[in-house]
Amino acid sequence: APGRASAAKILLPEAGDIGFAGLAQFGSLLKTGEIGDVFGTGAGMALRLRYRMRYERALGLTFERQGFDPRAHSDTLNAPLNTTAILTGLEIYQMFSTRTKVTKMLSAGVGLTQVTQKLLGGETQSAGPGVGDGFYVSAGGEIEYFFWQSWAVDVSLRYHAIILHETVNHDVQISAGVIFYTAN
Repeated sequence: APGRASAAKILLPEAGDIGFAGLAQFGSLLKTGEIGDVFGTGAGMALRLRYRMRYERALGLTFERQGFDPRAHSDTLNAPLNTTAILTGLEIYQMFSTRTKVTKMLSAGVGLTQVTQKLLGGETQSAGPGVGDGFYVSAGGEIEYFFWQSWAVDVSLRYHAIILHETVNHDVQISAGVIFYTAN
């Protein structure tokens, strides 16, 4: 059958397979907390490793770099030009429809965050108000669409509660990219 020969063969991941993902993302801070009062939206990138387990579950490591631009611009040298949040964490996933080309999942995570600010004068601040080390918790939803062998398009929507200096900053982000699973 000519139609079957031209179709791409899909190899769905199984328990024990590891996925490597690269994603572009866009995030927005709500206007609360130390960071959200000053900064709004910005672009970022993420690298994720996902280990598929039995019973439609997975464990993952995430490494994200999210930038945010200031809500109001100023010309003074000590005014913030942008801020960067680096998030490193562990996630757990509950997956649905794992035997189809479209896998859906819910995730929850926890990790460490490091927030820095670049000032208009060229300096980078890593300590003080609105910057420093903290931690975060996250929740999200995600879809993987397998298009060729063990390659999939990965689209997710996540919420991060970034705790910094006893304030909570609320970050909502959407990300899209590709993920590749290695076979057992």
